[in-house]
Amino acid sequence: MIQTRPALRAERKRAGFSTRQIFLVFLCLVSSAALATPKKPPKTYSIPLPPQTDFSALDWLVGEWSGKTAERSPAGEVHLTVAYDLDKRFLVFREKMTLAATDSTPAVNESWMGFLSGSDSPNQFTLRVFSSTGFITRYRVTVQHAEIRFMPEGGEQPPPGWLFRRRLDHSNVDELTETVEAAPPDGSFFNYFSAKLTRQKATSPGPSPPGTSAVPKPKTAAQQKQK
Repeated sequence: MIQTRPALRAERKRAGFSTRQIFLVFLCLVSSAALATPKKPPKTYSIPLPPQTDFSALDWLVGEWSGKTAERSPAGEVHLTVAYDLDKRFLVFREKMTLAATDSTPAVNESWMGFLSGSDSPNQFTLRVFSSTGFITRYRVTVQHAEIRFMPEGGEQPPPGWLFRRRLDHSNVDELTETVEAAPPDGSFFNYFSAKLTRQKATSPGPSPPGTSAVPKPKTAAQQKQK
């Protein structure tokens, strides 16, 4: 049977309408399924932090200390500052040493800073030291009552062949003795220097001179116009 053109057009319209109906029904089903599926809450990622280090055995050391060497002539100067940093997760050491030359050692003008962190053992810590000489060394730090020992344990760039160990003795409430020993390559330790340091207390501003006020007076309108 041969269909005329109007009949073909009518049949195509009916087929197209049916296809659109099927598509709309499918779209409604998909939308209903999407609405019925509960939304998952967003995932929150967190990084567990290491435990806080207990620095209570070193609380007495926090502050600024200053003093002179005992054996050298002329006497050298030593300035030590210890402070908490980074949310009290580290103790930061800063020291400046000015030592005169001796028969066996040259003059020294060195500054260094170190970061003290905890370790797996109680009353033991790790100190990484960065020196103005360019050396980077690591120390194992042990605390026994009023004595703190710093024992060398290598580092990224230690002095070639040389070893330095340090001891802090808390002799009084505001006094400590710092002893540094050095060992040359294939040699034994000798006393590098020993210094008695005292705690530097914060100074408060003194009273204002008579007839003056510590609070500045407000400027008059005429003074402001002169600016």
